[in-house]
Amino acid sequence: MNMKTLRNAAIGAAGALAAATTGAAAQTEVKFALDWKFEGPSAPYFVAIDNGYFEEQGLDVTIDSGPGSVQGIARVAAGVYPLGFMDINSLAKFLDQNPGAPVTAITMVYNVPPFAIVSTTQRGVAAPKDLEGKILGAPAPDGAYAQWKAFVKENDIDASKVTIENVGFPVREPMLASGEVDAITGFSFSSFFNLRRNGIAAEDIKIMMMADYGLDLYGNAIMVNTDFAKENPDVVKGFVAAVVKGVQATAADPETAIKSVMARNEIADEALELERLKMALRDNIMTPAVMADGFGGVDMDRLAKSIDQIAVTYDFTNRPTIEQVFDSSYLPPAADRKL
Repeated sequence: MNMKTLRNAAIGAAGALAAATTGAAAQTEVKFALDWKFEGPSAPYFVAIDNGYFEEQGLDVTIDSGPGSVQGIARVAAGVYPLGFMDINSLAKFLDQNPGAPVTAITMVYNVPPFAIVSTTQRGVAAPKDLEGKILGAPAPDGAYAQWKAFVKENDIDASKVTIENVGFPVREPMLASGEVDAITGFSFSSFFNLRRNGIAAEDIKIMMMADYGLDLYGNAIMVNTDFAKENPDVVKGFVAAVVKGVQATAADPETAIKSVMARNEIADEALELERLKMALRDNIMTPAVMADGFGGVDMDRLAKSIDQIAVTYDFTNRPTIEQVFDSSYLPPAADRKL
């Protein structure tokens, strides 16, 4: 899809949005795409619906699950979804491969990314070098797998000794649980609880957080189609303000927040999803930096260094600027973003 097509799609989405808004009291319809399923960490967005935070901003928000960050970013760039929740590192690569694509990050959600290598006691993978001679199950579109080469570089792994098996998201944890692969890439709070669901005891699950092994990256962020944002700046600001309130409410009372997820995913295990949500809040969202500076922003120097780290093992041809990767102009004041 060329850039003209991308822009025309975004303008068409903006026109459809305008047509859906008829009068001062009308709710503006907005489609928002997650990167994955309706699980515990998605609670803030559903809380924003159920608590009326989007409605306060004049928005009628529809939330859809997604196929992973790589495909998700392309959908936002194409205007299929004006807003989405995707991995900012994958965004940097997407902008390199698609110069001028109308998509940028506007709200950082995972200040520390949940990228991880996950294994079990039985597979004998407790440290990065233990992956040599093993089979690593990794879905090609996985945000964690996208960091594999940088992880290899930082930890002096001989990648030629690691067999990479492209596995589907639904079978990733079951294949590890059954011993068909020795480790997998994934989000820590997803793979941990998915393995629990597959009968693996918590004490037998081994998680190597990439952030603990040399990768100083940011994680998933809310992204916007920039053509849509130019046409609808107040809609985007209102959306972000509502999400911030959703995060604040979720952080204050995760036990209530998880009910909003369960209302959309009745087959999920509520106790497990609550644990997953609390894990994401603790490890990825409510980090020391966020508690000090407020939710949603980034340190631009740190962002620049993270792109430098990606460049260690990824050859940028049209490396985007940090301003192209993240735009803070839609965020509420820092005082309103405290957790």
